[in-house]
Amino acid sequence: AEIAAKNLAKLDIFRKASVIKVNPDAPQKPVRYLALVMGKSVIMPTPRLRHGFILLDPNTIPSSKYSEAATIHGAFKYGKITKPWDLPSVDLVVVGSVAVNMQGARLGKGEGYAELEYAILRTLCKVSRDTPVVTTVHDIQIVDEPIPVEEHDVCVDIIVTPTKIHYITPRPPKPNGILWSKIPQEKISEIPVLREVKKFLESKKTYVCLITLMFI
Repeated sequence: AEIAAKNLAKLDIFRKASVIKVNPDAPQKPVRYLALVMGKSVIMPTPRLRHGFILLDPNTIPSSKYSEAATIHGAFKYGKITKPWDLPSVDLVVVGSVAVNMQGARLGKGEGYAELEYAILRTLCKVSRDTPVVTTVHDIQIVDEPIPVEEHDVCVDIIVTPTKIHYITPRPPKPNGILWSKIPQEKISEIPVLREVKKFLESKKTYVCLITLMFI
């Protein structure tokens, strides 16, 4: 994981990014750490989106605490829980994967949180269709088999491993936002940030991207 993170940190899309959204899982901790070391703000979803999103600003964290801040516990300690509509625009999205293929299709843990996180940020104009999506994995996690892709699934544009950088061409399409009709009511009830976003959209329709209006 550390070598893949270092390889990612060498890429222009990482070096030039000011704000990077990184999933909270342990394999991406080195990515979060390097982002902070390189002076980038990190948006980390809380596990299962229970508390929404945490914003880590390297300027407000002692440099000696970057490694701790890159952990889930440390992110709560040194970061700030931020409403998704108050987050800065994202320059790069990093997701974890259990498996990924050379078409950019990926398998996560099967609970769909990476898709929900992306959909929330896309709905609120924090990511766009041009925002690169990257995954860091071990080489053995790249598979030849087809992976089914549904309209809410987030495919990746770049796969970074300890030995190679794979650019997916053509870039796979991404979801345009939250597909409310696909989310069971019980899931909305379980995830407070989803309810908050729904309420926000209903009260601030002039705020959101035009593309979002299709999903309200």
